[in-house]
Amino acid sequence: MKKTLLGTLVIAGLGLATSAQAVPPPSPEAMWRLIQRQQKQIEALQRQLQAAEEKLEAAGEMLDELAGSTAPTPTGGREGLGEAHTPFEHGQAGRTHLGGYGELHYNHLEGDGGAGDRKEVDFHRAVLFLGHEFSDRLRFFSEIEYEHADTESHGAVELEQAYIEVDLSERLGARGGLFLVPVGFLNEVHEPPRFYGVERNPVETHILPTTWWVGGAMLTGEIAPGLRFDAALHEGMKTSAADAYRVRKGRQKTSQAVAKDPAFTGRLRWQAARGLELTAFWQYQGDVTQSSDPSAGSANLLGATGVYTSGPFTLKALYARWDLDGSGPAALGADVQYGGYLEPSWKVNDQVGLFARYNAWDNRAGSDTGAAARSGKSQWNAGINWWIHPDVVLKADLEFQDNDDGRDRNGFNLGIGYQF
Repeated sequence: MKKTLLGTLVIAGLGLATSAQAVPPPSPEAMWRLIQRQQKQIEALQRQLQAAEEKLEAAGEMLDELAGSTAPTPTGGREGLGEAHTPFEHGQAGRTHLGGYGELHYNHLEGDGGAGDRKEVDFHRAVLFLGHEFSDRLRFFSEIEYEHADTESHGAVELEQAYIEVDLSERLGARGGLFLVPVGFLNEVHEPPRFYGVERNPVETHILPTTWWVGGAMLTGEIAPGLRFDAALHEGMKTSAADAYRVRKGRQKTSQAVAKDPAFTGRLRWQAARGLELTAFWQYQGDVTQSSDPSAGSANLLGATGVYTSGPFTLKALYARWDLDGSGPAALGADVQYGGYLEPSWKVNDQVGLFARYNAWDNRAGSDTGAAARSGKSQWNAGINWWIHPDVVLKADLEFQDNDDGRDRNGFNLGIGYQF
């Protein structure tokens, strides 16, 4: 098409030149009229060329769609237009998103007071995100985690997120499916480049059982500028009175989860001032054993976080407490469990950050006699994060434990983490 139009323009130009040799030169007025006619002809030819290009592009898109709709199905056959079931056929460019994160750890900790050494290399986790935007208001998120690089001995493959999110209005949204419980700092945001230290802090492991996901429904929204809320109804814990002090074991992970006694979680987030954000969260469950153990009953979790940032300096603080009802948890001292940490950090520049963190927790704080009276634990960490890229970080930290039972581990940790 372009060659034909170019030829037309050339022939028209030659004709004008020949005419100019056969007749006397036109007057200025005639020349101006001739120029105007030629300009109109050129503009018309340009419109034709643009229309032809648009038709050609549309035809190419139709051919691409036709080729995709008749692609082989997983069984090797072909189906009619609109009925193909090839992988990702519904994913549109720019609307289906892939991401992930991972981290490799080296721990060099020497035991004391009866504690064993911990000297190991572990690819702790590799995670893949897959999301899709159905529209500007409706979207899907998912997360699949591979733990410890081996599913035959220590590792596992787990679905940690898979939910639909919809914007009900400018200030109100809803989620349904499998999602992360809105508590603490790390449970929802735990990509390695986004926190200090090689290992996740022990308080958000033993008191808040990060990573903690549930199946249910949640509302999120803005009450006023700077004040947001989350409210979720979801599956609860399932444990026994004998295991009540091991909160982490109570997660059901939405795998045929018993739902006799669901749980409710609520959180308020307040941007209190410039650089200062405060949160408070609460969870209630009517029976932490799913009505399977009469010696245990309800469970309440209360907690708060605060983060203050001023230039390169950041200070984080977290506190959380469980109160479990029943004679069974009380007999173990597990009726009260709490923990907290304080973490100051300093960004030397865009690539290097320094931190220190003091952690203290107790999963049997309700007793002052016997072995439960020596259940308090504390740990110091201090180290460095080096971001060789905004999404790739090298980490090193020192670790010192001082536990009431005398079983301590001291040493250092090294790690590498990424996200994309």
